[in-house]
Amino acid sequence: MLTEGTRIVTVRKRVATKSVAPRKVPRQRRAESTVTVIVEAAARILEINGFEGFNTNAVAGKAGVSIGSLYQYFRSKEALLSALIAREAAPLLKIETELADMKSSRAAIRCYIEAGIAYQMRRPQLARLIDIAEKTDMFSDQVMGTVTRLRTAVQRILELPDAPTLSDKTVAAADVVALTRSLIDAAGERRDDDHNRLLRRVEGAIWGYLESESMDV
Repeated sequence: MLTEGTRIVTVRKRVATKSVAPRKVPRQRRAESTVTVIVEAAARILEINGFEGFNTNAVAGKAGVSIGSLYQYFRSKEALLSALIAREAAPLLKIETELADMKSSRAAIRCYIEAGIAYQMRRPQLARLIDIAEKTDMFSDQVMGTVTRLRTAVQRILELPDAPTLSDKTVAAADVVALTRSLIDAAGERRDDDHNRLLRRVEGAIWGYLESESMDV
């Protein structure tokens, strides 16, 4: 039975989810192009002005479209942030296909880490601000969808013949995803742009964890 507090949280989450959903999905090439321009404008406004200066009027001005045109597709600045989160996660999720064809767990783990670092360092200021936005309840379902897919991809790595023997690969995959993201996000907050050093640090942490877990089996 739901308590009153649970009902309130549920209603608030539904409202939040609606506010970040796209108002209209573009069907024609011209409309798709307009949405692409708007989302890139949102990225640039966020990079330059931060959350304080991030609003629909600023994005419309940067995109060179009327505020009415923007509202055809995005009902709020939160909807713009949701679109940005999805756009920036897309290259990271493409790694699923590459990982599925790999036969070496060590090479696959490195490939996974490299994808995360590339995401963070491609546009570091944007990535840092998106990391902050992703921690809010409004985007929790969207972020969990991405995390779930990454966990599944990592679990496949841990099922390769040369992977460490683990008692619970599902838990280990979740830990690897969380640990990788935590270390890369922390590097982003410090504005650490040394790719190779970060790769070594994350690889060391991941394999240290996996080897300690395999010792307990």
